[in-house]
Amino acid sequence: MKKSHRVRMALIALGVSALAACTTVPPVAAPVFDARAAVTAIRAAGDVASSELDVKPIRDPQVEDLREDAERLEKAGQYDQAAASLDHALQINPDDPALLQERAEAALLTTDLDTAERLAKQAIDRGSKVGPLCRRHWETIAQVRQARPTPIDVPGAGVADARRERDACTVAAPVRY
Repeated sequence: MKKSHRVRMALIALGVSALAACTTVPPVAAPVFDARAAVTAIRAAGDVASSELDVKPIRDPQVEDLREDAERLEKAGQYDQAAASLDHALQINPDDPALLQERAEAALLTTDLDTAERLAKQAIDRGSKVGPLCRRHWETIAQVRQARPTPIDVPGAGVADARRERDACTVAAPVRY
């Protein structure tokens, strides 16, 4: 009876291990992208310190009206319509880095990460490499990279890289007499 008891115990152990092998681990959920929080972080990165140089160009009144429409629509949660208003403004002034940045933020609100990153990069190419707007461009890229399900494995293409570029945009105002 000892031998049959050992065989039975061995069969039970084999059955338990077979069942354990069949169990599945629930998939790890991808982090949920909070577009509103991302845009809030981007805009906070562009806050102007009192000792910082911030040059603002004169704006076209027609473009300014479209910007105001987009802002109103965004506040109402109508992100697609806000993006459309900014697209119209970009038809009038396609090289305005601030306008490109606003459209990048609208793209984030519609969770269009690729468009947001593309527009932020265009804004960097066309705009100043220093100041609050520069920080917003780079924070947009950081937010996009952070939101992607799989990080890009390219040197210089990480979230930390974008944040280093963002921080390098801060320049003190010149000394005034």
